[in-house]
Amino acid sequence: MMPMESAKMQASLDFNKARTREFFSRVVHFLRPQKNQLLNFNEVKTLLRPNAEIYRGMQVIPIDKIVGSEGRYRDFNVAFLPRNEYMRSRWESVDKAHIQDVILPPIKLYKVGDSYFVRDGNHRVSVAKSQGVEAIDAEVTELKTAYKLEHNETLEELRDKLLKYEKDRFVDQTHLDQIIPLEHLEFSDPGRFDEILQHIQGHKYYMNLNMTDEISFQDAALSWYYNVFLPIIQTIGHEGIIARFPGRTKADLYIWIVRHWDELKRKYGEKVSLKDAALDYSHRKGKGFWEQLRGLFKR
Repeated sequence: MMPMESAKMQASLDFNKARTREFFSRVVHFLRPQKNQLLNFNEVKTLLRPNAEIYRGMQVIPIDKIVGSEGRYRDFNVAFLPRNEYMRSRWESVDKAHIQDVILPPIKLYKVGDSYFVRDGNHRVSVAKSQGVEAIDAEVTELKTAYKLEHNETLEELRDKLLKYEKDRFVDQTHLDQIIPLEHLEFSDPGRFDEILQHIQGHKYYMNLNMTDEISFQDAALSWYYNVFLPIIQTIGHEGIIARFPGRTKADLYIWIVRHWDELKRKYGEKVSLKDAALDYSHRKGKGFWEQLRGLFKR
Protein backbone atom coordinates (compact mmCIF):
# COMPACT_ATOMS: atom_id res chain seq x y z
CA MET A 1 0.00 0.00 0.00
CA MET A 2 1.33 3.46 -0.91
CA PRO A 3 2.20 5.69 2.08
CA MET A 4 -0.45 8.28 2.99
CA GLU A 5 1.66 11.32 2.01
CA SER A 6 2.61 9.80 -1.36
CA ALA A 7 -1.02 8.87 -2.01
CA LYS A 8 -2.07 12.43 -1.20
CA MET A 9 0.47 13.89 -3.68
CA GLN A 10 -0.54 11.39 -6.36
CA ALA A 11 -4.23 12.18 -5.90
CA SER A 12 -3.48 15.88 -6.31
CA LEU A 13 -1.59 15.19 -9.55
CA ASP A 14 -4.43 12.96 -10.79
CA PHE A 15 -7.01 15.68 -10.19
CA ASN A 16 -4.85 18.25 -12.02
CA LYS A 17 -4.57 15.88 -14.99
CA ALA A 18 -8.33 15.28 -14.97
CA ARG A 19 -9.04 19.03 -14.91
CA THR A 20 -6.59 19.61 -17.79
CA ARG A 21 -8.27 16.90 -19.87
CA GLU A 22 -11.67 18.43 -19.08
CA PHE A 23 -10.45 21.84 -20.28
CA PHE A 24 -9.24 20.48 -23.62
CA SER A 25 -12.46 18.49 -24.01
CA ARG A 26 -14.39 21.75 -23.59
CA VAL A 27 -12.27 23.38 -26.30
CA VAL A 28 -12.79 20.46 -28.71
CA HIS A 29 -16.58 20.61 -28.18
CA PHE A 30 -16.78 24.41 -28.31
CA LEU A 31 -19.13 24.46 -31.31
CA ARG A 32 -21.30 21.60 -30.02
CA PRO A 33 -21.14 21.80 -26.21
CA GLN A 34 -24.14 19.45 -25.84
CA LYS A 35 -21.89 16.61 -27.03
CA ASN A 36 -19.69 17.22 -23.99
CA GLN A 37 -22.50 17.12 -21.42
CA LEU A 38 -23.69 14.34 -19.18
CA LEU A 39 -27.35 13.50 -19.62
CA ASN A 40 -29.70 14.79 -16.94
CA PHE A 41 -31.55 11.70 -15.68
CA ASN A 42 -34.66 13.65 -14.70
CA GLU A 43 -34.98 15.20 -18.17
CA VAL A 44 -34.54 11.79 -19.82
CA LYS A 45 -37.13 10.31 -17.46
CA THR A 46 -39.58 13.09 -18.32
CA LEU A 47 -39.08 12.47 -22.05
CA LEU A 48 -39.31 8.67 -21.92
CA ARG A 49 -42.05 8.41 -19.26
CA PRO A 50 -41.12 4.96 -17.85
CA ASN A 51 -43.99 2.60 -17.13
CA ALA A 52 -42.27 0.35 -14.58
CA GLU A 53 -39.34 0.28 -12.13
CA ILE A 54 -37.56 -3.01 -11.39
CA TYR A 55 -34.83 -3.60 -8.81
CA ARG A 56 -32.02 -5.64 -10.45
CA GLY A 57 -29.64 -5.90 -7.49
CA MET A 58 -25.84 -6.00 -7.56
CA GLN A 59 -24.16 -6.15 -10.96
CA VAL A 60 -20.81 -5.41 -12.60
CA ILE A 61 -21.40 -2.57 -15.07
CA PRO A 62 -19.10 -1.38 -17.91
CA ILE A 63 -18.22 2.19 -17.03
CA ASP A 64 -18.52 3.34 -20.65
CA LYS A 65 -22.26 2.63 -20.45
CA ILE A 66 -22.74 5.22 -17.70
CA VAL A 67 -23.97 8.28 -19.62
CA GLY A 68 -25.63 10.55 -17.08
CA SER A 69 -26.43 11.47 -13.51
CA GLU A 70 -29.49 12.14 -11.40
CA GLY A 71 -28.16 15.13 -9.51
CA ARG A 72 -24.54 15.91 -10.50
CA TYR A 73 -24.79 16.15 -14.30
CA ARG A 74 -23.45 19.72 -14.24
CA ASP A 75 -20.36 18.78 -12.19
CA PHE A 76 -18.84 16.35 -14.73
CA ASN A 77 -18.51 16.28 -18.50
CA VAL A 78 -19.55 13.39 -20.74
CA ALA A 79 -16.34 11.49 -19.84
CA PHE A 80 -17.03 12.10 -16.11
CA LEU A 81 -14.10 14.50 -15.84
CA PRO A 82 -14.54 17.08 -13.03
CA ARG A 83 -15.61 20.50 -14.30
CA ASN A 84 -14.93 22.62 -11.20
CA GLU A 85 -12.04 23.28 -8.84
CA TYR A 86 -14.25 23.10 -5.75
CA MET A 87 -14.62 19.35 -6.40
CA ARG A 88 -10.93 18.76 -5.62
CA SER A 89 -11.25 17.69 -1.97
CA ARG A 90 -13.94 15.06 -2.49
CA TRP A 91 -12.39 13.79 -5.76
CA GLU A 92 -8.91 13.44 -4.23
CA SER A 93 -10.23 11.59 -1.17
CA VAL A 94 -11.88 9.01 -3.45
CA ASP A 95 -8.73 8.79 -5.57
CA LYS A 96 -6.56 8.25 -2.49
CA ALA A 97 -8.80 5.35 -1.48
CA HIS A 98 -8.37 3.90 -4.97
CA ILE A 99 -4.58 4.32 -4.84
CA GLN A 100 -4.38 2.63 -1.45
CA ASP A 101 -6.69 -0.24 -2.49
CA VAL A 102 -9.38 0.76 -0.01
CA ILE A 103 -12.68 -0.93 -0.90
CA LEU A 104 -15.46 1.61 -1.35
CA PRO A 105 -19.23 0.87 -1.27
CA PRO A 106 -20.86 0.00 -4.61
CA ILE A 107 -22.33 2.87 -6.56
CA LYS A 108 -26.07 3.07 -7.29
CA LEU A 109 -27.36 3.29 -10.86
CA TYR A 110 -30.55 3.61 -12.87
CA LYS A 111 -30.68 1.55 -16.06
CA VAL A 112 -32.57 2.94 -19.06
CA GLY A 113 -32.29 0.77 -22.17
CA ASP A 114 -28.61 -0.13 -22.43
CA SER A 115 -27.45 3.02 -20.63
CA TYR A 116 -26.94 3.87 -16.96
CA PHE A 117 -27.36 6.97 -14.80
CA VAL A 118 -25.67 7.58 -11.44
CA ARG A 119 -27.93 7.83 -8.41
CA ASP A 120 -25.05 7.79 -5.92
CA GLY A 121 -21.29 7.60 -6.51
CA ASN A 122 -20.49 10.21 -9.17
CA HIS A 123 -16.98 10.87 -7.82
CA ARG A 124 -16.25 7.13 -7.69
CA VAL A 125 -17.23 6.83 -11.37
CA SER A 126 -15.09 9.86 -12.25
CA VAL A 127 -12.01 8.50 -10.46
CA ALA A 128 -12.49 5.00 -11.90
CA LYS A 129 -12.70 6.34 -15.46
CA SER A 130 -9.65 8.53 -14.92
CA GLN A 131 -7.72 5.51 -13.67
CA GLY A 132 -8.70 3.42 -16.69
CA VAL A 133 -11.03 1.07 -14.80
CA GLU A 134 -13.38 -0.65 -17.27
CA ALA A 135 -16.13 -1.96 -14.97
CA ILE A 136 -17.56 -1.10 -11.56
CA ASP A 137 -19.78 -2.77 -8.95
CA ALA A 138 -23.22 -1.21 -8.81
CA GLU A 139 -26.67 -1.63 -7.30
CA VAL A 140 -29.03 -1.31 -10.28
CA THR A 141 -32.65 -0.26 -10.65
CA GLU A 142 -34.07 -0.58 -14.17
CA LEU A 143 -36.72 1.71 -15.67
CA LYS A 144 -38.83 0.14 -18.42
CA THR A 145 -39.77 2.45 -21.29
CA ALA A 146 -41.53 2.05 -24.64
CA TYR A 147 -38.71 3.88 -26.45
CA LYS A 148 -35.09 2.78 -26.22
CA LEU A 149 -32.36 5.26 -25.32
CA GLU A 150 -29.44 4.76 -27.69
CA HIS A 151 -25.87 4.83 -26.38
CA ASN A 152 -24.15 8.26 -26.68
CA GLU A 153 -27.45 9.90 -27.67
CA THR A 154 -27.73 13.56 -26.63
CA LEU A 155 -30.86 14.96 -25.05
CA GLU A 156 -31.60 16.94 -28.24
CA GLU A 157 -31.23 13.83 -30.42
CA LEU A 158 -33.47 11.85 -28.08
CA ARG A 159 -36.11 14.60 -28.14
CA ASP A 160 -36.06 14.82 -31.95
CA LYS A 161 -36.43 11.03 -32.32
CA LEU A 162 -39.27 10.93 -29.81
CA LEU A 163 -41.10 13.75 -31.59
CA LYS A 164 -40.85 11.94 -34.91
CA TYR A 165 -41.88 8.65 -33.30
CA GLU A 166 -44.95 10.22 -31.69
CA LYS A 167 -46.04 12.00 -34.87
CA ASP A 168 -45.65 8.80 -36.91
CA ARG A 169 -47.67 6.89 -34.31
CA PHE A 170 -50.35 9.60 -34.33
CA VAL A 171 -50.63 9.37 -38.12
CA ASP A 172 -50.78 5.55 -38.00
CA GLN A 173 -53.54 5.66 -35.38
CA THR A 174 -55.71 8.37 -36.95
CA HIS A 175 -54.80 8.56 -40.67
CA LEU A 176 -55.54 12.29 -40.37
CA ASP A 177 -52.76 13.08 -42.83
CA GLN A 178 -55.24 11.98 -45.51
CA ILE A 179 -57.81 14.68 -44.67
CA ILE A 180 -56.01 17.61 -43.02
CA PRO A 181 -52.57 19.22 -43.54
CA LEU A 182 -50.25 18.38 -40.67
CA GLU A 183 -47.42 20.86 -41.27
CA HIS A 184 -48.57 22.98 -38.31
CA LEU A 185 -48.61 19.97 -35.97
CA GLU A 186 -44.96 20.23 -34.93
CA PHE A 187 -44.03 20.37 -31.25
CA SER A 188 -40.85 21.13 -29.31
CA ASP A 189 -41.59 18.61 -26.53
CA PRO A 190 -42.98 15.05 -26.62
CA GLY A 191 -46.36 14.08 -25.24
CA ARG A 192 -48.45 16.66 -27.11
CA PHE A 193 -50.13 14.37 -29.62
CA ASP A 194 -52.02 12.66 -26.78
CA GLU A 195 -53.45 16.08 -25.92
CA ILE A 196 -54.39 16.69 -29.56
CA LEU A 197 -56.34 13.42 -29.56
CA GLN A 198 -58.14 14.53 -26.39
CA HIS A 199 -59.02 17.87 -28.01
CA ILE A 200 -60.49 16.14 -31.06
CA GLN A 201 -62.44 13.69 -28.90
CA GLY A 202 -63.77 16.59 -26.81
CA HIS A 203 -64.79 18.47 -29.95
CA LYS A 204 -66.53 15.33 -31.20
CA TYR A 205 -68.45 15.02 -27.93
CA TYR A 206 -69.80 18.58 -28.14
CA MET A 207 -70.69 18.21 -31.81
CA ASN A 208 -72.66 15.02 -31.06
CA LEU A 209 -74.79 16.85 -28.48
CA ASN A 210 -76.70 18.47 -31.36
CA MET A 211 -76.74 15.43 -33.64
CA THR A 212 -79.20 12.55 -33.93
CA ASP A 213 -76.54 10.32 -35.51
CA GLU A 214 -73.02 10.13 -34.09
CA ILE A 215 -70.44 11.79 -36.32
CA SER A 216 -67.22 9.99 -37.22
CA PHE A 217 -63.83 10.73 -35.69
CA GLN A 218 -62.60 11.92 -39.10
CA ASP A 219 -65.46 14.43 -39.47
CA ALA A 220 -64.88 15.69 -35.93
CA ALA A 221 -61.14 16.05 -36.65
CA LEU A 222 -61.88 18.03 -39.81
CA SER A 223 -64.20 20.36 -37.90
CA TRP A 224 -61.69 20.72 -35.03
CA TYR A 225 -58.89 21.58 -37.45
CA TYR A 226 -60.73 24.34 -39.33
CA ASN A 227 -62.87 25.73 -36.50
CA VAL A 228 -60.57 25.44 -33.47
CA PHE A 229 -56.94 24.71 -34.31
CA LEU A 230 -56.42 26.78 -37.45
CA PRO A 231 -58.00 30.01 -36.09
CA ILE A 232 -55.64 29.88 -33.11
CA ILE A 233 -52.64 29.21 -35.35
CA GLN A 234 -53.66 32.15 -37.55
CA THR A 235 -54.05 34.44 -34.53
CA ILE A 236 -50.57 33.45 -33.32
CA GLY A 237 -49.19 34.37 -36.74
CA HIS A 238 -51.14 37.62 -37.25
CA GLU A 239 -50.28 38.95 -33.78
CA GLY A 240 -46.59 38.01 -33.98
CA ILE A 241 -46.89 36.00 -30.75
CA ILE A 242 -44.45 33.27 -31.80
CA ALA A 243 -41.55 35.78 -31.67
CA ARG A 244 -42.04 36.07 -27.90
CA PHE A 245 -41.46 32.32 -27.42
CA PRO A 246 -38.08 31.44 -29.00
CA GLY A 247 -37.53 27.75 -29.61
CA ARG A 248 -41.25 26.98 -29.46
CA THR A 249 -43.70 26.17 -32.25
CA LYS A 250 -47.16 27.47 -33.08
CA ALA A 251 -48.58 24.09 -32.08
CA ASP A 252 -46.92 24.45 -28.64
CA LEU A 253 -48.64 27.81 -28.27
CA TYR A 254 -51.96 26.36 -29.42
CA ILE A 255 -51.86 23.90 -26.48
CA TRP A 256 -50.95 26.60 -23.96
CA ILE A 257 -53.39 29.21 -25.26
CA VAL A 258 -56.31 26.73 -25.19
CA ARG A 259 -55.52 25.95 -21.54
CA HIS A 260 -55.25 29.65 -20.74
CA TRP A 261 -58.50 30.39 -22.59
CA ASP A 262 -60.33 27.79 -20.50
CA GLU A 263 -58.94 29.32 -17.31
CA LEU A 264 -60.01 32.83 -18.33
CA LYS A 265 -63.52 31.68 -19.28
CA ARG A 266 -63.92 29.92 -15.92
CA LYS A 267 -62.86 33.12 -14.20
CA TYR A 268 -64.54 35.80 -16.35
CA GLY A 269 -67.21 33.92 -18.30
CA GLU A 270 -67.75 33.05 -21.96
CA LYS A 271 -67.28 36.68 -23.03
CA VAL A 272 -63.48 36.15 -23.22
CA SER A 273 -62.51 35.88 -26.90
CA LEU A 274 -59.84 33.68 -28.41
CA LYS A 275 -57.82 36.75 -29.43
CA ASP A 276 -58.04 38.15 -25.88
CA ALA A 277 -56.78 34.85 -24.47
CA ALA A 278 -53.90 34.66 -26.96
CA LEU A 279 -52.74 38.23 -26.31
CA ASP A 280 -53.09 37.85 -22.54
CA TYR A 281 -51.04 34.65 -22.58
CA SER A 282 -48.38 36.32 -24.73
CA HIS A 283 -48.21 39.26 -22.31
CA ARG A 284 -48.00 37.04 -19.23
CA LYS A 285 -45.65 34.31 -20.44
CA GLY A 286 -43.80 35.64 -23.48
CA LYS A 287 -40.56 37.63 -23.60
CA GLY A 288 -39.80 40.66 -25.73
CA PHE A 289 -36.59 41.17 -27.68
CA TRP A 290 -34.66 42.92 -24.88
CA GLU A 291 -35.73 40.33 -22.30
CA GLN A 292 -34.51 37.57 -24.60
CA LEU A 293 -31.24 39.40 -25.18
CA ARG A 294 -30.65 39.82 -21.44
CA GLY A 295 -31.35 36.14 -20.93
CA LEU A 296 -28.85 35.25 -23.64
CA PHE A 297 -26.11 37.29 -21.99
CA LYS A 298 -26.89 35.74 -18.59
CA ARG A 299 -26.46 32.25 -20.05
